[in-house]
Amino acid sequence: MRRWAQRVTGGMVMGSVATAVVLGTWAGGCGAQEAWDCPWDPVPGFYYHPCLVTEEPVDGGDGADACGDAGPDAGDACADEDAGADFDSATVPGLDTGTPAACPGQCVPREPFGWSEPALLWIGPEDRAPDCPAAAPIVAYEGRADFTAGASRPCPACLCDPPDASCELPAAWSTYASFPCDVPGAAETPFAAPGGWDGSCTTAGAIDAEQMCDGALCAQSLEIPAPRVLPGSCAPRIAEGPEEPEEPEGAGSFATFARACTGTAFAPCADPGMTCTPAPPAGDAAPPEGFLTCIHREGERDCPATYPDRHVFHAGAEDTRGCAPCGCAEPTGGTCSVLASAFSDEACSQFVVGVVVSSEASICTGIVPGTALGSRSASVVSLDPGTCAPTGGEPTGGVALLGAATLCCRPEPIPDPVPA
Repeated sequence: MRRWAQRVTGGMVMGSVATAVVLGTWAGGCGAQEAWDCPWDPVPGFYYHPCLVTEEPVDGGDGADACGDAGPDAGDACADEDAGADFDSATVPGLDTGTPAACPGQCVPREPFGWSEPALLWIGPEDRAPDCPAAAPIVAYEGRADFTAGASRPCPACLCDPPDASCELPAAWSTYASFPCDVPGAAETPFAAPGGWDGSCTTAGAIDAEQMCDGALCAQSLEIPAPRVLPGSCAPRIAEGPEEPEEPEGAGSFATFARACTGTAFAPCADPGMTCTPAPPAGDAAPPEGFLTCIHREGERDCPATYPDRHVFHAGAEDTRGCAPCGCAEPTGGTCSVLASAFSDEACSQFVVGVVVSSEASICTGIVPGTALGSRSASVVSLDPGTCAPTGGEPTGGVALLGAATLCCRPEPIPDPVPA
């Protein structure tokens, strides 16, 4: 049962939070009231709020009897606030007019804007973490700190197979009406093979015997361009170890665990700048080995002056370590050489000249002036495809800590000095 704190007449009178407020008038002395406005009711999580009671007080007590026995002529006495009659013993169902309960936990500074309400925080090895205490049974936050990364995976050494190069035969042969080929003003006559020539005997561009060019014999020297290395590409491969690098055993581990616990709100503290929160348990669970009073906020932040002890925890870690895939750069250093032969007939049987031409430079060779050039052939003598520099194989990625949160705590209490 909740009790009236005092009798109030005519209109409304408001005292302290613990003082009852009675609303309404007493008709005809101690006649029946219309309604009562009961003391504000403490509700968990909120400040007081008004409630209206319309039931007539029961268990009259001293004050109720004095008014009830006075009869209809006692109106003035009942209406006189200073008459000394009170209703401390008169009760209304559900009405409690006592002083609001004091904070059953601890009054600590209110959290700044954007921070969580104060909670009890335990920090230590995860396998020793206690459950939330009975005064704060709700887990509000869990995080970890002091991360040690696991061993990284070994990366393989990369190599490249030789490129699938080929040697392109020179086709644009020419004759000159001079020797050597580069005499200024000497007439040039093409003796070219067809496009896509494979080196087989061909009569394309034949030059007749004694053919004249600008008053001189056309065929006095023969120029054969350098063949060209077509590099192709290189196939990468792993020099040693498994074809696929082994996965690491794990990203790593955290040495420190944090668990913040909270409960329902309590009655307010007398100081409006303070808030009532559960107190740390006594005994082994008390600070500094046990629960501290802390606030928290996502991200890495500075702590307010009222909660100066800073701790940063994380939700977990992500391991993105790996190895760059093996690859190969463009081929370099390839060379080839061909045997180029010219014949006077159309069947590549009457030999005129044959030279080995390297891809490093063209060649000019002299022939008997006026000799017929009826056919030609060519074949690859050597091919060095070159090499490709390997790429990849280096470590990539790393271990990233996720979900940072800052927890700021009240200073740990200074232990009482040990008696001498």
